[in-house]
Amino acid sequence: MRLCELRQKEVINCRDCARLGFVGDIEFNLTTGCLEKLIVPGPCKLFGFWGAEHEYVIPWCCIKQIGPDIILVDIDCKACLKESHKC
Repeated sequence: MRLCELRQKEVINCRDCARLGFVGDIEFNLTTGCLEKLIVPGPCKLFGFWGAEHEYVIPWCCIKQIGPDIILVDIDCKACLKESHKC
């Protein structure tokens, strides 16, 4: 599966059925080449006009199912919400 295919899938948390958004980026291990984390932009500040200051960093082990349209994850949203590190 390619990154562009992952970006078209909506991420949903199994714990509370919350819609987290769409995959924005991935993090992988350079030595093994394995995917380690999905990065989903967090909630926007004001009506979606200003960019998100936070992002959900979801470890690969928390991904439960990847379907044709959605990715199901099982996470504690507060624990996975990190400050955004945009360039």
